[in-house]
Amino acid sequence: MNQSLPLVVENLTFQYLRRDTPAIQGLNFSMAPGEILLIAGSSGCGKTTLMRCINGLIPVTYHGKMEGEIYIFGHSVRKMSMAEISDQIGTVLQDPERQIVASYVFNEIAFGLENLGLPREEIYQRVNEVMAYLNIEFLKERETFQLSGGEKQKVAVAGVLAMRPRILLLDEPLASLDPVSAQEALQLFRRLADDGISIVLVEHRVEDVMSIHPDQVMYIQDGRQMYFGDLPGLLNKVDHSQIKLPAQVIMERAREEPAPVFHSGLPQKGTEPLIDFKNVHFRYKEDFPEVLHDVNFTVHTGDVIAILGHNGAGKTTLVKHALGLLKPTSGAVRLQGKDTQKTSIAENAHTIGYVFQSPSQMLFAQTVREELAFGPLNLGHSKEQTEKDVSWAIETVHLKSEMNMPPLALSFGQQKRISIAAILAMRSRILMMDEPTAGQDYWNYMSFMDAILQMPGFEAILFITHDVDLAVVYANRVLLIDNGRIMADGPPEKVLADEELLRSCRVLPTSLLRLNLELLPQTGKFMRAEALAHQC
Repeated sequence: MNQSLPLVVENLTFQYLRRDTPAIQGLNFSMAPGEILLIAGSSGCGKTTLMRCINGLIPVTYHGKMEGEIYIFGHSVRKMSMAEISDQIGTVLQDPERQIVASYVFNEIAFGLENLGLPREEIYQRVNEVMAYLNIEFLKERETFQLSGGEKQKVAVAGVLAMRPRILLLDEPLASLDPVSAQEALQLFRRLADDGISIVLVEHRVEDVMSIHPDQVMYIQDGRQMYFGDLPGLLNKVDHSQIKLPAQVIMERAREEPAPVFHSGLPQKGTEPLIDFKNVHFRYKEDFPEVLHDVNFTVHTGDVIAILGHNGAGKTTLVKHALGLLKPTSGAVRLQGKDTQKTSIAENAHTIGYVFQSPSQMLFAQTVREELAFGPLNLGHSKEQTEKDVSWAIETVHLKSEMNMPPLALSFGQQKRISIAAILAMRSRILMMDEPTAGQDYWNYMSFMDAILQMPGFEAILFITHDVDLAVVYANRVLLIDNGRIMADGPPEKVLADEELLRSCRVLPTSLLRLNLELLPQTGKFMRAEALAHQC
């Protein structure tokens, strides 16, 4: 075995104990020092299982039947201890909630170094160095539970980088990052690779990763290696409906296919105020800086609102006020005319269904079926109606085969879809989703977003997202937030046309947005790339 190669995988197959078929089958590849390997594939295709095999979590934590070999610098993983593997490999998980253990940011980044028994001076040096690398010095004294999802992801990356691994496994590191932060992270990964670290990058945001020119690309489908080679070869090989490719590529491919048909199930836009924010200010503690500043906006019947803004801008804080999870420091939030200061979360839950950013904050039941039935039964829905709604919800997110599985045993992307299905089953009047497409492949998120918006029953939908294309395709209104202030509120064709304003809020134009702006005089509205193919 060539001991100079950081990673060699030979005929790797793994089947979980409770599964009838292998999660991955017959994978073969190798990596040289300083290479970036992009692994793409649909949610649940086996990407995370491969990572678990490489970093030793399989078979130590996750049990099943494993065949084939993995070599780390010429040594078989089967013969290495977890400590020996961890000395060579650093892993950043999809869900930062599962990785963060300390109460304060500095302590979290230092945690692994302390476990290595490094001198205090070296620990301080490494922590400060990696925080400067990631431009997160301002988070140094913050409590980790107060961080946004994107900030937690950056802290998790920092904790791993401080260990100075020779191989870095990144499981969807961009999932919770705003566009500018994502590009900064990608440039960091390229710099680390140029310094000799081998990087395995699992990511659905293929178009973003293209900017750093990954050295090799692997495409996995149903656990099998369908492609291994350079990036141009991937663009020619994969199904554009499965992997999100640049808009022009999708548009050209879709010309020979039937035009997509989409009919919104939401009512016509009306004047009824469902949610009303009036002069809302908010701070988490009396001596903390203000997070929301004089927020005013109203959600009406028929609104599909995309909330865009950088990590830590206050997006999640804002939507939590609508449900009453947070109460204004001053000002008022009214839900269907009732002040949320005077209503309980349980009362508000009859009107609003809220999907948290992290599925681990929501999922707890023994099976997916129990998880989905919990909400509607507690709201007083009949058993018969609950069964119908659970069936519709699980089919909407394409996970019917997982009904008897423990939710927390599924991949992050699947957990996210289960958390969405759990709220869909409640049949709330207003649906609020925090990063609904995080961890989702292109086909799945387009499919379940289509199903949600076409199904009658919801009166308004709000979703927080870093995916500008989600706003382009589905929103009829965009809220742009920067440091707790609403910077713009209006139709996507107007708000998203102001590139200077977008960039000031750390939001970047995508190929789909640019294509839509170019073709807007002909189309009159924003459309998905597959629809544009039949308009021009």
